[in-house]
Amino acid sequence: MLSIWERLIFLALLSVSAYFTYRNFSLAIRAIKRGREEKREFTLWLGIQALVLQRPIFKARFITSFFHSFVLLAFLLYALVNLQDVVAAFISDFRLFGRTQLQNIFDLATDLLSFLALIAVLYFAVRRFVIADRRLSFRENVPLHEGAISGIKKDSAIVLAFIFTHVFFRVLHVAAGMENPDPYMPFASLFFPFVGGNEVLHHVFWWIGIGAILAFFPYFPYSKHVHLFFAPVKWSVRRDKPYAYVPPMNIMEKMESMEGDEDIKLGALEIQDLPWAQIMDAYACIMCNRCQDVCPAYTTGKPLSPSALIINMRYELNHNLSSFASGGDVRPLTEFAISDEALWACTTCGACVEICPVGNEQLYTILEIRRGKTLMESETGGLTQAYTGMENQGNPWNMPATDRERWLEGVDVMRAREGKEFDVLYWAGCAAAYDQRYSKVALSVIKLMQRAGLKVAVLGNEETCTGDTARRGGNELLFEMLATQNVETLNRYKPKVIVASCPHCYHTIKNEYPDFGLDPNVEVYHHSEFLQMLVREGKIKTKKIDRILTFHDPCYLGRHNKQYEAPREVLGVVVKTVEPERTKQNSFCCGAGGGRMWLEEHTGKKINHERTEELLRTGAEGIAVACPFCLTMLTDGVKAKGKPPDMVKDIAEILAENLEA
Repeated sequence: MLSIWERLIFLALLSVSAYFTYRNFSLAIRAIKRGREEKREFTLWLGIQALVLQRPIFKARFITSFFHSFVLLAFLLYALVNLQDVVAAFISDFRLFGRTQLQNIFDLATDLLSFLALIAVLYFAVRRFVIADRRLSFRENVPLHEGAISGIKKDSAIVLAFIFTHVFFRVLHVAAGMENPDPYMPFASLFFPFVGGNEVLHHVFWWIGIGAILAFFPYFPYSKHVHLFFAPVKWSVRRDKPYAYVPPMNIMEKMESMEGDEDIKLGALEIQDLPWAQIMDAYACIMCNRCQDVCPAYTTGKPLSPSALIINMRYELNHNLSSFASGGDVRPLTEFAISDEALWACTTCGACVEICPVGNEQLYTILEIRRGKTLMESETGGLTQAYTGMENQGNPWNMPATDRERWLEGVDVMRAREGKEFDVLYWAGCAAAYDQRYSKVALSVIKLMQRAGLKVAVLGNEETCTGDTARRGGNELLFEMLATQNVETLNRYKPKVIVASCPHCYHTIKNEYPDFGLDPNVEVYHHSEFLQMLVREGKIKTKKIDRILTFHDPCYLGRHNKQYEAPREVLGVVVKTVEPERTKQNSFCCGAGGGRMWLEEHTGKKINHERTEELLRTGAEGIAVACPFCLTMLTDGVKAKGKPPDMVKDIAEILAENLEA
């Protein structure tokens, strides 16, 4: 128990620490609240689940995650431990659970977790400062905030030193207060021969252990350790939407209602332009770089690191927190957070969001910055020609809109405009209309649906680009124009079922067109899902062939829309399959998403080459795909490796080629 003077000193120090902790937390929260208003559902259970069960963190790096769990569990338990120790300093011989067996269990759990937490701290220190794990660093071509260059290691050192000091001296404090070794505290008992029964050391160790908390807590909001508070909150407000989804901006409506010289802000050029939950990402980030590990752009040498983007935001806020929280400005995002080249290197594959253990949405932030650059500064990242084609001809190939249904010449399929009843409206997409190779896939899908006895209709020349490239590229105004036109057309024909072959069209129609008035009762399927249904119902029967293929998951079918089994089930009725190293939710992008289909790669290795090599390493005789972009990119990839282009086929083609007679 503390003396009266020690109690007064403790209360004074506690007051000072509490004041600065409150002030600094308040600044961080005020900084977050400066973000753009956006409605988010708050589901507390999701945050509790993520914090206690730690399932998100075990998605990768099992050993590191294992050690991290010791630190987290010790942190949670130490809330009670510190409460007990502080009260015991004022009330002699105080125990949370009295002299009970429950207290013995509590002491044992505390002792063991203290030991494990110290081991974990040593592991992280060795990994960071001795081994210097390359996954914790960044390539030279990745823009990194000037404060982060030295600040990341400094912050790690402070956090690790705090945890070690607090836990270790708490163990020594317990040992010094023992009269005899305690079987319920075996780790602390190891130190009993050296410090046991020493009242002076008992007090000194208490002050060092508790003092570490008082000193660290004001720094806590500035440290990466604050993710322990903000990560559960971020999980609690994380969007229940596909990762690539962005809410509508209603630009045309805003422009119509504008008066005089009224300014309009679109997208995000500065931190405060981002939705508030995206600013929170900077505080939730643990700086583990897992998102960087799986980013196809970073992996192949581009200057994009989704981790660096969020870390850069954090350091800019930290360096200007008081000013920013009070309404001041910081530099534009592309001056410190992400370079223009890095911004447009993103394929929008969503791998960064999928792997993030703290629930951050790096892709959403990138898309908001693209919107700002495109709509406010007229930068297109090289997509000008594609946008021109989409605006003038309704397709990014810049081919005549009047040629949109030429691929259907000689094909017995009704046009919706004929006014006849139909079961399925097939959304062909620009690729089927203008890419001769992919039109064969679309014809296979139509053939299979007709074989199942369905009346299939197409829009033909009434169809125009869904606008996926425009939206993912940041050109929201162009997307609104295309979406509005397509929704009007679709609602006019009132289809009950829409089947799309392009996952990008599928995603856009299913998840984003309802924001523009598409009837929410319309059932939207990718052809892999629809063919799966027809196969299960026995409406399509095939023969099995002795061939082994590997399947490449399209990002917009798999990660964004969680459809992993449908294409595999369809393939499985015809061939045997073998999985590549990175598959399903961990699949590696083909490199074409986010507008990259229309751009050349000038830095590092080509993404499609990286993925092709991985698929070929499976030893499969062919590669199955379910996306026109993937078909193009992987066909180019196998040709570059000296393989025949026909070894890459869509699952619909494989099914159609092996129908029972």
